[in-house]
Amino acid sequence: MQHPLKHHLTLTLLALTSLSHFPPASSLTPCRTLCGTTAINYPFSIDDGCGAPQYRSMLNCTGTDLFFMTTSGRYKVQSIDYKKQTMVVYDPAMSTCSILQPHHDFVMTDVESVVIPPSSDTVFALLNCSIDSPVLNRYKNLCFNFSGHSCDELYGGCNAFRVFRSFTNSSPPCCFTGYDTVKYMSMNILDCSHYTSFINLDGLMGIGPADWVYGMKLSYAVPDTGCGRCTRSGGACGYDTETGVMMCLCSTSMNATRECGSNADIGGAQKLALRTKFHAFALVVVTGAPKKVTRPFLWRVDWF
Repeated sequence: MQHPLKHHLTLTLLALTSLSHFPPASSLTPCRTLCGTTAINYPFSIDDGCGAPQYRSMLNCTGTDLFFMTTSGRYKVQSIDYKKQTMVVYDPAMSTCSILQPHHDFVMTDVESVVIPPSSDTVFALLNCSIDSPVLNRYKNLCFNFSGHSCDELYGGCNAFRVFRSFTNSSPPCCFTGYDTVKYMSMNILDCSHYTSFINLDGLMGIGPADWVYGMKLSYAVPDTGCGRCTRSGGACGYDTETGVMMCLCSTSMNATRECGSNADIGGAQKLALRTKFHAFALVVVTGAPKKVTRPFLWRVDWF
């Protein structure tokens, strides 16, 4: 018959072996990296606590569609270029060459305006403006020449905008301008009834408005927080949702301050959780051991 102590040692070795075969932390990171076919990489996220805190709650994944969220609505994300650090979004409530939409403002929060504003090659066209519009009078310097295009061309080349000519048999004033104009002045203040926006300013010379790319290109910067070290260790870059402090997310139950796989770098709460697991394991060994073995867990537990 096998000696009881030898039997318990065998069970201990088997338990330790099973602990060594837990799935790696990198396979349990809580941050999703896809929405439909769009990659979600740092600094963005669709899960709270992931990515950079400056971009918190900016993106929403609904089904397979990714949306950029602002106070004025949901703007569908067409693409994200992580190399050029740009995001192209489309306003479903915006007028375009093919559809005339109701009066609408584009509004970003103060944080969004700083960390991910529309790029310099995004043009806003203010349409059907009154002759008393501030951009035609006191602030007329805010309007600029857009690749040789004119208001007449816009009203004449777009089916949706021809209606503005029907009232006076002439083209009402319009203004090609940048994001800062609509940032500080609403459409009511601008005294223009509609707006549209398009991107790739330098590539639209000689191209009619029916072929412009309508939407907004947003430009962003990647915060330098040492995120590369975290991702190379198998983690995902994130932050504490209460304090905003950057963290390396290693699994659903273990985080680190800089990288995964380093005990010295694991946060206090996670370290306590690991210690609790080993205490529980040690107590199981003690329960089944002979009475002579009184405190075998002391040298097993104090690893941290």
